[in-house]
Amino acid sequence: MKDILGKRTWFFLLSLIVIVPGMISMATMGFRLGIDFTGGDRITLHYRAGTNLADVQKEMDQFHVAAVIQSASGGRAIITTKPLPTATSNLHPNDQDVRNALEAKFGPSPTGGKAVETFDTVGPAVAAQLVYTAAALITIACVGIVIYLYFRFSVPGVGRWKFAISAIIALLHDVFVLTGVFSILGKVFNLAIGEIDILFVTAVLTVVGFSVHDTIVIFDRIRENLKMGGAQRLAKANFESVVNLAIVQSMARSLNTSMTVIFVLLALLVIAPVSIKGFALALLIGIVSGTYSSIFNASPLLVAWRDWEQSRRS
Repeated sequence: MKDILGKRTWFFLLSLIVIVPGMISMATMGFRLGIDFTGGDRITLHYRAGTNLADVQKEMDQFHVAAVIQSASGGRAIITTKPLPTATSNLHPNDQDVRNALEAKFGPSPTGGKAVETFDTVGPAVAAQLVYTAAALITIACVGIVIYLYFRFSVPGVGRWKFAISAIIALLHDVFVLTGVFSILGKVFNLAIGEIDILFVTAVLTVVGFSVHDTIVIFDRIRENLKMGGAQRLAKANFESVVNLAIVQSMARSLNTSMTVIFVLLALLVIAPVSIKGFALALLIGIVSGTYSSIFNASPLLVAWRDWEQSRRS
């Protein structure tokens, strides 16, 4: 039988090596926020043949509106800017000035229509509400998971709270890995794929559910092994051996399930439109981290916590 728990210190150390740089980046540089959270304007430009993104960026730079250009399918570009004024001003261009300039420079579209296909505005009040809503959703999900695990798992000699808190720590591990990587991509490397938007929040909530699902499978196996005695072979085994056996029994299932999802996400990351590549990347990072933490963090943490309590009592 593989000795997973005997190497738990190395698994914990690997997690710290991955998490700490991201936490430093989050603390010192923050995130590259999309207009969903900062407020601003999003323009879909359908440009004519012979135009490239550098031409679009050069045109937008003259307006000094912090424009970010992303490629989209079918000869289109997604332009995001800070909020554009609607009134005419000698100092700042208004939204109509920007539309007219883009139409004159890049229109008509290949289909003969207007070059500016859509022009959407997100106000700062809406953006602020999204921040509070995102934080509330993640908090509610964590609290609900703790309550469920508290009532679902009760093992003599282990207790209810250890299962619940170990699962939440593993879950927070996945959230910190995901947010840390995106902070580094968005602020350190200034990559558009590292932008935080409402799809990123959706990815975080999805990862939270997936990670806990895998952890619960292993916890349930631990409980069944302790309850049934593993057909006599676990009758005299210590708690660490029982947990290690549960991890080994569940590992193949966890890896197989995760790999099927990872293959789909890799395909999305390669062929999906630019607008959802960040979402696909967030899910990919979260699924890989969630699989790792479920196997190598949650249950080993449960054993480490119980061993520490026993050593303190003795």
